[in-house]
Amino acid sequence: MNKIMGVDYGDARTGIAISDLLCSIVGSTCVVPSRNVQKAIADIVKLCKDNMVGEIVVGLPRNMDGTEGPRAEVCREFADKLKEATGLPIVMWDERRTTVEAHNILSEHNYHGKKRKNTVDAVAASLILEGYLNYKKRN
Repeated sequence: MNKIMGVDYGDARTGIAISDLLCSIVGSTCVVPSRNVQKAIADIVKLCKDNMVGEIVVGLPRNMDGTEGPRAEVCREFADKLKEATGLPIVMWDERRTTVEAHNILSEHNYHGKKRKNTVDAVAASLILEGYLNYKKRN
């Protein structure tokens, strides 16, 4: 059985969340630097191999009206590079409001400053993955 990875791609940092073996909950999270796209992809490829990942869900930033802007295109291009590098199936997942929700969660748990900055992307990735896992359970 393979795990599912959730990815919240960002210019500076990319949040990663990996499911448990049953693909029912988020099992672990981390952040990889992403200013160097090739290095970020290499880091993600290694995480996929080390964690027996069989599918990747990449957050797709949509506008509140459902349309896609320039950031969505950047994420699609990143997803294409990930697919090429990993050979794994990639699912694009609507990530509207995940970063806002991540900030709210961190505020509730008293995460501020640098601690928050280094955690928010991983929390956003876990929200993307949770949404996808819940979708798969229902369908």
